[in-house]
Amino acid sequence: MSEREQIAVLGAGSWGTALAVHLGKQGHDVRLWARDGRLVDEMTKQGTNARYLPRLRLPEMVTSTGNMAAAIKGARFVVFAVPSHGLRAVASDAAESVERNAVLVSATKGLETNSLSRMSRVIDEEVGGSSPIVVLSGPSFAAEVAQGLPTAVVAASSDADASAQVQHSFRGNTFRLYASDDVAGVEMGGAMKNIIAIAAGAVEGLGLGHNSMAALITRGLTEISRLACAEGGRRETLSGLSGLGDLVLTCTGDLSRNRHVGIELGRGRPLDEIITGMRMVAEGVRTTGAALALGARHGIELPITAEMAAVLDGRRSPKAAVEALMGRRQRLEVDG
Repeated sequence: MSEREQIAVLGAGSWGTALAVHLGKQGHDVRLWARDGRLVDEMTKQGTNARYLPRLRLPEMVTSTGNMAAAIKGARFVVFAVPSHGLRAVASDAAESVERNAVLVSATKGLETNSLSRMSRVIDEEVGGSSPIVVLSGPSFAAEVAQGLPTAVVAASSDADASAQVQHSFRGNTFRLYASDDVAGVEMGGAMKNIIAIAAGAVEGLGLGHNSMAALITRGLTEISRLACAEGGRRETLSGLSGLGDLVLTCTGDLSRNRHVGIELGRGRPLDEIITGMRMVAEGVRTTGAALALGARHGIELPITAEMAAVLDGRRSPKAAVEALMGRRQRLEVDG
């Protein structure tokens, strides 16, 4: 067990709560911030986050609060675990309370819809200063992390010392971290896999079999790699935990929210109805349009993303999208 640290986790959804539970079990003093005062009261009184991770007790080392400044004060690590569309506002609110040289940890996956920025850039623009930023990403369902099931993720930063600090302080007997300096590759893998997971769910909802699923995941990885490399990432990063690992998990795991959206689309349900019935955010719905726009900015072809955008916008049925992809001009498998 590493030495005791004070850690702020901003965001009490499933992922933020799971990280808080894990870090509290490692003996750290964790302050879990939630914007919703009723959720804070529920967690404080019940000792659990019944909305997002029912039946899992919060360790004694985890304190719930609705006061962001109090959560951040004195924190050695500040973890951002909010949906992508809310990250900029939370980072802006947090900026004045972050301690000098605190390590900022981005646990949010996605792209900002207006700026098309990766999440670490959003945090840097709003907080910046002397605080290094580490991106935490990889195949990690929140419920399994909270339950203490074995998980391996990546801590990526341009600051090697900062990523080493996160490796040291966040690790546990069932939580292993690998370091990387490829921030762009790690973030693009985490953002884009949600789009492919919606497509994978649609394949399952349509009952198209294992052959098509394997083809989709493989070609999806190619698509992710193209855009990641255009953003400055390295292709080999996408064959690791934050690329292929996260992609396989999200495309095949029953706990995947994005896969669930795809399954229901494949079964013929309208998107609005699916989203209304979900408590948690399916990031791929927002990320699809942003990724397509980012691809256009770089002159990168993203056929699966384009078809999913058409499905999500209601311009094409999932079945028609599959037919369009299968009918594309045949080509060499490996990009030149």
